Amino acid sequence: MAYCSRCDRSFNSRSAYHQHLTDSPNHWECFRCQQDFESRLGLKEHYVQSRRHHYCQYCNIHFDSSSELQDHYNYEHAYCGSCDRVFKNELGLHEHNRQSHANVYCVLCKRLFQTPSNLHSHLNSSTHRPKDTICPFNGCGLGFINKSALILHLESGSCQSGVNRRVVDNWVRANDRSNVITNPARLITAGERANIKLIATEQSWNGQAYECVLCHTQYRALMDLNRHLDSPRHQEKVYRCPLDTCRKHFVSLSGLCQHIESERCGVTKFRAVRDVMDNLLNGVARMTL
Repeated sequence: MAYCSRCDRSFNSRSAYHQHLTDSPNHWECFRCQQDFESRLGLKEHYVQSRRHHYCQYCNIHFDSSSELQDHYNYEHAYCGSCDRVFKNELGLHEHNRQSHANVYCVLCKRLFQTPSNLHSHLNSSTHRPKDTICPFNGCGLGFINKSALILHLESGSCQSGVNRRVVDNWVRANDRSNVITNPARLITAGERANIKLIATEQSWNGQAYECVLCHTQYRALMDLNRHLDSPRHQEKVYRCPLDTCRKHFVSLSGLCQHIESERCGVTKFRAVRDVMDNLLNGVARMTL
């Protein structure tokens, strides 16, 4: 004989007792954990808090794993994965992100980023910045979001003016007489091969791929190897940050400009440095081929 103390009832068999637990409004049983709760709310709280259950309390659905529950939250609910919180709607999630994740959250795009630097790059991209830096050369007129993008355009050789990286480098070497952004010691060795164009031939084939003799990187196509050789990869890092406490070196002028625009070292805080950089970069527009 079985006895239910909660209901003060006796049963002739265990099967009758278990049927009572299933049917009675006084019993809410978790069969997996073999626990009996006095109310539906108690059982629901158990599902939510127990690590043995992967339960969505909003949809009253059980899942086989925590990853399946996470996927459900991401697709069906306003969910913050970082805080493991579900919000009533997208507006609630937006306000949460705006207040709790302000250093990695773009309010306008309602988008979270992995790091503050990724957010900074996003905010300084063409998504949020106008392309109001115009290429000054005749026949081009393309717009860019900042000066580093313009310099990169010129260095790539895609400008219709014919300006390329070698033209830009030679102009800077000739005009940065005080070596504000160039390292004079590195200019000596770099200048010797500044206008030398490296070209790979079929002799670069090693039996399996086209190999760079300088760094031994392998490429499937000869064209890819020559593109590699024409890049700044094997050039001397002649450009340097003008801030004495930084002095980080770069292969290209566009790389230096990106460093300065990122404000990582704080070089833009100094008016004198900004004036020198502006004069040099504005002078690039007066280059003659």
